[in-house]
Amino acid sequence: MQYPIGIQDFASIIKGGLVYVDKTALVYDLSKTKGVYFLSRPRRFGKSLLVSTFKYYFEGRRDLFKGLKIDALEKDWNCYPVFEMDFNDSNYLEAGALEDTINYYLTKWEERYGVEPASSQAGRRFADVLHRAHEKTGKPCVVLVDEYDKPMLDVLDTGRKATADGNEQLLEDRNRDVLKAFYSVFKLADADLRFVFLTGVTRFAQVSVFSGFNNARDISMNPKYDTICGISKDELDSDFASSMAVLASTLELPVDEVRRQFQQKYDGYHFSTGMTDIYNPFSLLNAFSDGDLKDYWFASGTPSYLIRLLNHSDENIQDIIGRTYEAVEFADYRATVEAPVPMIYQSGYLTIKGYNREDDEYKLDFPNHEVASGFLAILASGYFHTQRPSNWATKMKKALHHGKPEAFRSLLNDFLASIPYSVRQGNGEKSHERQFQYSVYLIMRLIGSCRDTVYREKASSHGRADCVIETPKYVYIFEYKLDRPAAEAMQQIHDRGYAEPYAHDSREVYAIACSFSSETGTISDWEVSRE
Repeated sequence: MQYPIGIQDFASIIKGGLVYVDKTALVYDLSKTKGVYFLSRPRRFGKSLLVSTFKYYFEGRRDLFKGLKIDALEKDWNCYPVFEMDFNDSNYLEAGALEDTINYYLTKWEERYGVEPASSQAGRRFADVLHRAHEKTGKPCVVLVDEYDKPMLDVLDTGRKATADGNEQLLEDRNRDVLKAFYSVFKLADADLRFVFLTGVTRFAQVSVFSGFNNARDISMNPKYDTICGISKDELDSDFASSMAVLASTLELPVDEVRRQFQQKYDGYHFSTGMTDIYNPFSLLNAFSDGDLKDYWFASGTPSYLIRLLNHSDENIQDIIGRTYEAVEFADYRATVEAPVPMIYQSGYLTIKGYNREDDEYKLDFPNHEVASGFLAILASGYFHTQRPSNWATKMKKALHHGKPEAFRSLLNDFLASIPYSVRQGNGEKSHERQFQYSVYLIMRLIGSCRDTVYREKASSHGRADCVIETPKYVYIFEYKLDRPAAEAMQQIHDRGYAEPYAHDSREVYAIACSFSSETGTISDWEVSRE
């Protein structure tokens, strides 16, 4: 098989005989109703390919769709004037870059349809082009906008400024206003439009940019379109069965084990209450192509806007993933320094992991191990002021895999001793305790791998253990104390039966009581009991 890595043009994939997961039934379903539609998905999830598929479909290119699901559904294959905009190819850190991009597209379209600009306003110019195209072709127009939000994300929280009409304003506000005025065309040109489709990573601008037009339909959390981007489990089993067998042979592992590691590493995205499991297509295709299981998606680039936002936030990740949310809290509004959750979720670093229908509440967590390990490594680098906390985590992981809790203690203590004093400064006992809990949480989550499971506050019949790490051969039950004897923590493990769920487990089980010193920032007392 040949895999379309980095190829986002539908025609190139089909003509080149590359692997294509057939999404055309959903394309047909969505395109049947006139309207303005918006889809939010993380980067490298196939949004651009989807836009390209719409383009060729509305251009009537039936030859490209032979044998696909839409070929049996569509009977007319009408050709519409299509206007495609891709904001992903430019950098918007400089004032005027967005206006230049919009002007480039408008000038090209005006030349194509013989329109003399009658206004300097971009929205009005676009409306005139759409009207002329409708008149000349006799068909209403299709508008496709890919990565609509990039002009704002590039400058989000950078403090960069622009001057317009003699007034200075933040560049992110300027770009938002320019796009809002431009997108108002969808209201002005409603009679000339057949279908409008916009994609982006974030929906935070919906309350401002999209207010320029009415009746936009957001399908991002519609269960019907869960699989319109990404690869579902059924698609993995049907379209990549031979690829999975080849990969298993290359890795010298059973197919079922490769499938399990695939699931832990690349699966786990949920985009609605339907809770349909979606695999990251970029990582999956790269894994098949390379014959290896690496962190492809995360390594392809972490958005700088997200790092800027988190650097200014007072929230830490263990608090964010340890609670439930109403949809409005993470899906519908712009993230701020005080509330970064919407941006983290919409960017794909968190996903829906549970839904309570009765209370209409969602639980968020990392989608899979690839995202968790990469994201936590970045957070840890900033929090601990060290470039490679993952190096320490790798050594500690090896100690746990070989059943050496004392070696683990030594490594953990060395790591804690390396943390600058400024990181653990705080006012009062609760502040110190919170900092130690977060430090240990980051370390423990970094230790996790595809073969391990790390639980925070795992419940038993009588309480919750602070941390449980399950490896293929060993189980470690941790209880922490701050400035208290480790014996108290060990007594708590035994009194509350934290080890009882593993009574019939074939793995060796260790109870570990760990006491931290707020004065030294290291382990002051430690007890290990083999259960």
